[in-house]
Amino acid sequence: MVRRNDQRRAALVDAAIEVLARDGARGLTFRAVDGAAAVPPGTASNYFSSRDELLTQAGARVYERLQPDEATLARQRTAGRDRETYAELMRELVGRIASFRTGYLALLELRLEATRRPELRAVLTERVRADLAANVAYHETSGLPGDATAVKLLYLALNWLIVEQLTLPDVLSEAERDELVTAAVERIVTET
Repeated sequence: MVRRNDQRRAALVDAAIEVLARDGARGLTFRAVDGAAAVPPGTASNYFSSRDELLTQAGARVYERLQPDEATLARQRTAGRDRETYAELMRELVGRIASFRTGYLALLELRLEATRRPELRAVLTERVRADLAANVAYHETSGLPGDATAVKLLYLALNWLIVEQLTLPDVLSEAERDELVTAAVERIVTET
């Protein structure tokens, strides 16, 4: 029987994210999650029917935690509609993702694991497609310059910049990262 204490479940999923980032997908066990969540042994197995369910829920939780807060969204809605503002929005996005290092590293682990687990691949594919579609839709209604192709190109370019920062942080300084984000926006996004 799977338990339904939502706070405990969320704490276990957050612990799973930490385990994924620290030990990789192969290190994600119910016992490791119990330890990371500081709960009695067997707790995670009472909340999740399988390791696959835990992997899937960890992936969904990373995306939840990467969403901007309401204050950030409100600021974005009232910001200018030019490339300079767009670059600032992208620098903020990269900074927000980089500040949740374990979440993004866990997501990379999940993506690698998805190459071996078709169910996880389907869930992540659906989530990433939906996220990308939401980004394009937001962009199109926001009045920012550029088109759907620019959004997708920035998504691809900035994702690798984030991977670089999180896995080899001494390759580029934070200032260089910000300059590259600005340059990517200036070169990819055309004024309309």
